[in-house]
Amino acid sequence: MRDSHRSVASANPRRLVLAALGVVFGDIGTSPLYALRECFHGPHAVPTTHANVLGVLSLVFWALFVVISVKYLAFVMRADNRGEGGTFALMALIPAHYRGPRSQAFLIGLGLFGASLLYGDGVITPAITVLGAVEGLNVATPLFTPYVVPISLAILLALFLVQSRGTAAVGAMFGPVMLLWFVTIAALGLAEVWNAPSVLVAFNPLHAVRFFAENGLHGTVVLGSVFLVLTGGEALYADMGHFGRRPIRLAWFLVAWPALMLNYLGQGALLLANPEAATNPFYRLAPGILLVPLVVLATCAAAIAAQALISAVFSVTRNAVQLGYSPRMNIEYTSASQIGQVYVGSVNWALMIATMALVVGFGSSSRLAAAYGIAVTLTMTVTTVLAYVIARQVWGWSRPVAAAILSLFLAVDLSFLGANLLKIRDGGWVPLVIAAAIYTLMSTWKQGRRLLATRLTERAYPLDRFLERMAQERPLRVPGTAVFMTGNPGTVPHPLLHNLEHNKVVHEQVVLLTVTTAEVPHVTRGERVRVQRIAENIYRVTLTFGFMDDPDVPKALQRVPKDHPLRIDLSKTTFFLGLETLLSTARPGMSRWRENLFAYMSRNARRATAFFRIPPDRVVEIGMHVEL
Repeated sequence: MRDSHRSVASANPRRLVLAALGVVFGDIGTSPLYALRECFHGPHAVPTTHANVLGVLSLVFWALFVVISVKYLAFVMRADNRGEGGTFALMALIPAHYRGPRSQAFLIGLGLFGASLLYGDGVITPAITVLGAVEGLNVATPLFTPYVVPISLAILLALFLVQSRGTAAVGAMFGPVMLLWFVTIAALGLAEVWNAPSVLVAFNPLHAVRFFAENGLHGTVVLGSVFLVLTGGEALYADMGHFGRRPIRLAWFLVAWPALMLNYLGQGALLLANPEAATNPFYRLAPGILLVPLVVLATCAAAIAAQALISAVFSVTRNAVQLGYSPRMNIEYTSASQIGQVYVGSVNWALMIATMALVVGFGSSSRLAAAYGIAVTLTMTVTTVLAYVIARQVWGWSRPVAAAILSLFLAVDLSFLGANLLKIRDGGWVPLVIAAAIYTLMSTWKQGRRLLATRLTERAYPLDRFLERMAQERPLRVPGTAVFMTGNPGTVPHPLLHNLEHNKVVHEQVVLLTVTTAEVPHVTRGERVRVQRIAENIYRVTLTFGFMDDPDVPKALQRVPKDHPLRIDLSKTTFFLGLETLLSTARPGMSRWRENLFAYMSRNARRATAFFRIPPDRVVEIGMHVEL
């Protein structure tokens, strides 16, 4: 299997920079559509005065500098797990010895909640970006006003319908389109800055300080709108495995950041000359003849931004399944060469329904902006806390140094979080409810699997006693290989006992197979298969996959070392799997409602045969009842 970080190392650097522009910077690159508008025309807007415009622009610049350029690109992206980034990769980096009883629950719970927040962001981002782009038609003529929502719904519907085809074909266009987008918004902004160069004084941080001094608490509220320029910043870290640090950094410093700042400065210059342009300063930068082409380009950029978030949700779902935080799902790989390109049908349709419901319910990007940002700020805060642990435990930083640097980042995160908390009553509760629901599902599944393993162990037959019985009774051995999947290598799988007791035979070769997921993105072929002979023609095989690998069990079994006596002929191999029926009880474990939820999730999980790529005609499933 091809490792994504290997493909990154061998790819053309220029192409990687161009591709990073399309995938990584789609969300943050479309923020100019609505970010500055919300500061001066949203529900918590400030008057469009000279001092306020310079103050907001100063906040925009320093927010992008501190959070994106310093925190993520210079600091957080150092914390990679074999080239991969993201919340799950960050969690896996924390040393096992640090996960003691007191810290384990907190860190894992924090990381899980951070991953859950991405689902809330994945619902609201496509809605606000597409709406924000299509609303440019209103600037051309108010006749389009009744059609903004229907057009947005049609675009979103088409976007979700093509997900099953994968991003391999259209992905090649992402980079060039976004490069054209960044060049266009930079040119639009530069034209206004050229006419009013005095706006460049906004780089002076004193304007940001004066903004808060003059506006007081209201200025803090506006900070929630300023944060919209940072949405998508987490993608720089999450998508690191697809492109590597250097291409992402080059794309940011050479293209994305200069283009964004030129556009924001241009919008600011326009507002200084014409405060009434605050209704939609982005589109009012364009000459009338270019307005419709700009709307078309913005819609393409918005679709790319939405695509990036949707793909990220698919990737997080796959990681959650592999690490045991989610039931098995039908995960389709849409590219023969890129392991990161996956499609999860059930997640896709759920996102589509939720996103289109938000478009209908809120009706405008301005109303959605009032609810946008809280999920992202919480995710960034979680990343900062976990990064502190990595700095102390993995990099060996001293406590004063780590605390000093992380305190700066945490202070910025908490400032934005406090401002965004005011959005809860305006719709900010939507991504929080989604995140809470996903967190409940993932934590219930993880805890339920532990409880199920405990119940199965309680009634399990010790393996050493079984081997002694085999040596004494020497049952009839029949031709072929039997593979019994088990999660506990020290006990006998129930299907093996059932087969022996009822059929009175044992296969010529018996394999006790355990599949584990390592806390690394990819596992090399040499590390994948471990074989141990434990009795006459009875073997214990452990297959280890990374949390971004495809768990193809038959393919992995055929990679048993050639010098080993175990030989797997799939045409003569039968896989025996246990099929548990879970029953909720009053026994200590989980609350009854969570036991019922876990049982429901288990019944609807993807069948193990499909998940592990086991041929259905080579499988025998044996049922059993388990009381939780």
